[in-house]
Amino acid sequence: MILVTGGAGFIGSNLLAGLEARGPAALAVCDRLGQDDKWRNIAKREIAAFVPPERLAAFLDANRDALDAVFHLGAVSSTTEKDADLIVESNFTLSLQLWDWCARHGKRLIYASSAATYGDGAQGFDDDASVAHLAKLKPLNAYGWSKNAFDRRVARIVQGNGPRPRQWVGVKFFNVYGPNEYHKGAMASVAYHTYRRIKEGGRARLFRSHNPQYKDGGQKRDFVWVGDCVDALLWLYDHPDKEGLYNIGSGAARSFLDLTNAVYAALGRTAEIEWVDTPEDIRAKYQYFTQAKIDRLRAAGYQKPTTTLEDGVATYVRDFLESADPYR
Repeated sequence: MILVTGGAGFIGSNLLAGLEARGPAALAVCDRLGQDDKWRNIAKREIAAFVPPERLAAFLDANRDALDAVFHLGAVSSTTEKDADLIVESNFTLSLQLWDWCARHGKRLIYASSAATYGDGAQGFDDDASVAHLAKLKPLNAYGWSKNAFDRRVARIVQGNGPRPRQWVGVKFFNVYGPNEYHKGAMASVAYHTYRRIKEGGRARLFRSHNPQYKDGGQKRDFVWVGDCVDALLWLYDHPDKEGLYNIGSGAARSFLDLTNAVYAALGRTAEIEWVDTPEDIRAKYQYFTQAKIDRLRAAGYQKPTTTLEDGVATYVRDFLESADPYR
């Protein structure tokens, strides 16, 4: 059995599809579905068990012999969430409880950290898992801080040769886009929001630059196709000897203007853009550049090429967003 926390979410549901496509396997999901259409993310999957978070501990103990690995992708992932106690409970405390359980019972744990741990990027984007390096990072929000806090705890345990899972891997996702992100609201990708605005008769909307080093729309992100994230996760699962902290991104920063043009191109339309000021409440903490350094993952042996922005957006738009059923 494989357990995916956050399995009904964006990356989690795509991972479930990838796991299911490999053949028969007992797949368990820990998540909340709420009252919107989030359930559609997993409607096509064959699920062995669905576990609400408050029953996770009991489920783990009841299925200790059957369970092989935990993909811990569940989190409070909003970068604007203000309830720090909720963030700590979900992103740090629960993660540590899963680490301890997997360590006690010899299970494997692959967990989601975040590129938000890098803050404004002043310290670079190196997925160095050492205690000293992680202490230098300065996340810009409580979400990023909570993820870095857990990374630092893991680093301290590993450095001290403390109890650890049979395999442990942390992954730092960059700006992921693709199917099944529709429930995320404001936190969905710019690719999705741009598509929606165009289809509703509007123009793409991009922030003006408030940094003289970047033109309007020239702000850059490492946009990564969700299928590439799933491929990397499955590769790490297939190689239980690999451990550590790994960036998962395209390795190539692209501008928001590039992304917008790709959406319009996929629709066969000429780009029309509405420029707006970056909101004052996020302007001081706004990131102008992110780019995953993926050397460590490559050195570990993962060599599959990443999907180009144009190809990924074209697939997303034509095969999902423009189809009668946009879910994977």
